[in-house]
Amino acid sequence: MEEDMEETISKNFIEQIIEKDIEEGHCKKVVTRFPPEPNGYLHIGHAKSILLNYGLAQEYGGDFHFRFDDTNPTKEKEEYVNSIKEDVEWLGADYHEHIYYASNYFDKMYECAEFLIKKGKAYVCDLNAEQIREYRGTLTEPGKNSPYRDRTPEENLQLFREMKEGKYPDGSKVLRAKIDMTSGNINMRDPILYRIARMEHHNTGNKWCIYPMYDFAHPLEDAFEGVTHSICTLEFEDHRPLYDWVVNECEFENPPKQIEFAKLYLTNVVTGKRYIKKLVEDGIVDGWDDPRLVSLSALRRRGYTPESIKKFMELVGVAKSHSSVDSAMLEYCIRDDLKLKRPRMAAILDPIKLVITNYPEGEGELVDVPNNQENEEMGTRQVPFSRELYIEREDFKIEKPKKYRRLYVGNEVRLMNAYFVTCTGYDVDEDGNVTCVYATYDPESRGGNSPDGRKVRGTIHWVSVPTAKKAEILRPEHKTEGEQDVDFVLTTTEIIRMIKEAGIDLTQMPWEAMDMPFGLSSGAGVIFGVTGGVTEAVLRRLVADSGMEALNEIKFTGIRGTKGIKEAVIPYGDRQLKIAVVSGLKNADELIQKIKSGEAQYDFVEVMACRRGCMAGGGQPVPIGPRTKAARFEGLYRIDDAAQIKRSNDNPIVGELYEGLLKGKEHKLLHNNTDL
Repeated sequence: MEEDMEETISKNFIEQIIEKDIEEGHCKKVVTRFPPEPNGYLHIGHAKSILLNYGLAQEYGGDFHFRFDDTNPTKEKEEYVNSIKEDVEWLGADYHEHIYYASNYFDKMYECAEFLIKKGKAYVCDLNAEQIREYRGTLTEPGKNSPYRDRTPEENLQLFREMKEGKYPDGSKVLRAKIDMTSGNINMRDPILYRIARMEHHNTGNKWCIYPMYDFAHPLEDAFEGVTHSICTLEFEDHRPLYDWVVNECEFENPPKQIEFAKLYLTNVVTGKRYIKKLVEDGIVDGWDDPRLVSLSALRRRGYTPESIKKFMELVGVAKSHSSVDSAMLEYCIRDDLKLKRPRMAAILDPIKLVITNYPEGEGELVDVPNNQENEEMGTRQVPFSRELYIEREDFKIEKPKKYRRLYVGNEVRLMNAYFVTCTGYDVDEDGNVTCVYATYDPESRGGNSPDGRKVRGTIHWVSVPTAKKAEILRPEHKTEGEQDVDFVLTTTEIIRMIKEAGIDLTQMPWEAMDMPFGLSSGAGVIFGVTGGVTEAVLRRLVADSGMEALNEIKFTGIRGTKGIKEAVIPYGDRQLKIAVVSGLKNADELIQKIKSGEAQYDFVEVMACRRGCMAGGGQPVPIGPRTKAARFEGLYRIDDAAQIKRSNDNPIVGELYEGLLKGKEHKLLHNNTDL
C-alpha cells in the first residue's frame, strides 16, 4: 500500500490524468504532439514542451506527433520550418513517420466550417477588426451581438463560399462562431474562425485566400490526428472552453483533451519568441543562433548537448503554476553532462609570467596530464613544460589575503601535474602591476608529489610560454635560415584597441587606391574566405582554358554553398578527381573518421575550421551569425564575378613577383618541402 502511494506521489499531475483516462477506458493508446508555428526559431522553453510530449508518449507506449501549425502565411517562412525540424531531431524526439502540416488539413477544416454554418453555429460577419473589438466588450462588461449574427445558414454558406472564391477583399468579412457574447470568458464571445488573407503559403501556394484562426485550427488538427492529450502551456487555459467547443460541435467521437502546464521562465535571459525575434530583426543580436540567446540553435552553437537539456528539464519538472528557474541550473547541467565526456584543457585568461630560476635554461620536457581527471578511461596527453610559464594573475598576491593558498613570496604550491614550486620574488611596472613572478622548483616532485611526503595546500594551472598559442611565433618552423619570420602576434581585438588609442577614425579618412601589388587582385584570392573557395581556386589553376565558359563550369560542380560537408567528382585529363570540402570542426572530424575507416577516399580535401567559412575574420569577440555570414558569402562571390582576373596565375603582378623577388624562395616561405 505504501509502495503504491509512493508511486502515485512520484507522478506529475499530467501523468496522473493520463493514467486515470487509461484506467477508465477514455483512451486506448496515448498520442501526444508538438505543434510549433513556423514563425521563428525554437528556444529553451520549446524544448520543455518537446521533451514533455515525447516523454509521455514513450512512457505509455504511444505515439508522438510532430506538426507544423502553419495556418498563418503572413508570419511563416520555410527557413523556420527547416530550423524547427533540425532542433526537434537534435533533441532526440523521434516522431518516426508522424510529421504533419496543419496546411494539409485545410480542405477538412473548410468542411468543418461549413458543417458549423449548416448547424447554425457559425456566421459570416462584415464588421471590421476595430468594430469587432468594440462589440466584444471588456473583462467586466458583456459584449453585444453583431448586426450580422442572425443571417440564415443558407446566406452564411453562400457568403463563406464566396469568401473562399476570392470575391471579397482582405479584411472585409470573417467567419465567426456563434456562441455567447455575454460569456464571462471573452474567448467565447463569438470568436473569429476564418479570415481573408491573400498571401502565398509556403506549402499550399496560392490555393487559398481564406485561412483558419489558431483557436479553430488547433483543436481540429488534434482531432484529425487522433491526439488523445493536447499538452500545452498555461496561457491557453482560458482557451480550453473554446477548444472543447470546437471538437464537440464538430461532433468528433473521441475528442482530444487539453491539459495545461506552466511555461519555463529563466532568470537573466530573454525567452519569449517575439522578443528574440525583435532582437534579431533590429540587429541587436547577430541572427537566431547568436550565442548570447537561448534559442536551441544558439545553445547548440555554444556547445550544449541534448543530454544536458534533458537533464535540465528533469530537474525543472512539470508544474501547474508559473515560476522562474535560475539560469545557473542550465549551466550546471551542461557542466555535469560534459565533465566525464570531454577532455579538460588548460587556458590562461589573464597571464603573468612565472620564471623558475633553477630550471635549466633552454631546456624543456613533456609531462603527463590526464585528459579528464574524473575519467581515467580518457587516457593522458603530454604537455610541454619549460623554465618560463604563464599563470593566472589571480594566482599570485603581493600581500597574502586571509586563507589564501596560492603563490606569494615564501609559499610553496603545486604546478598541476608537474612540480612543487616556491615563490622567491616578483617584478612590477611603474604602476605597481606585477609583470613577472620568480620561483624555484623541486626536481624530485615531478608529477605533483614529493618523495618526502610533504603536502602543499595550493595547486595552480599553467601553460608553457614557448608553446603557448600567443607565443607560437617562437616555434622553429616559423624561422627561415635561423631568422625570425614574424616579430609580433596581434589579435584583431588588439589592433582595434591600437587604432582607437591612436585616435584614427577610419570613416573620416580620404579614399585612395591600394598599393601595388595588392591593388591588382584576382577573384580566386577573394573567394578564399568562403568554404570551397580554396578548392575553386585550385580547380581554376588546373583548368587549361582560362575562358569564362570553362571557369563558370566550376561553379556547378557542387563545391559552392554553406553545407558542412560537400563532395564532388571533377574530370581532369583522363581521370576523375574526388574532392571533399568541409567546414566546422565537428564536420571535419566526421570526414576524418570516414577517411580513416576506408569508407571514403579523396584526391583533394579542403578543411576550414570556421563553420560556413572564415569571412568573419579571426579573433572576433562576438562571432557573427549565419545571416551575416550568408550575406558576406554572397558578397565575396559578387566581387569575384566583377573581377577582371579570375585566376591568381593570370595576375601579371603576382607572376612578376615569382619570377623576380620570390624566385626560388616560395617553398621556403611556405615552409613546404615538397614539390608541386
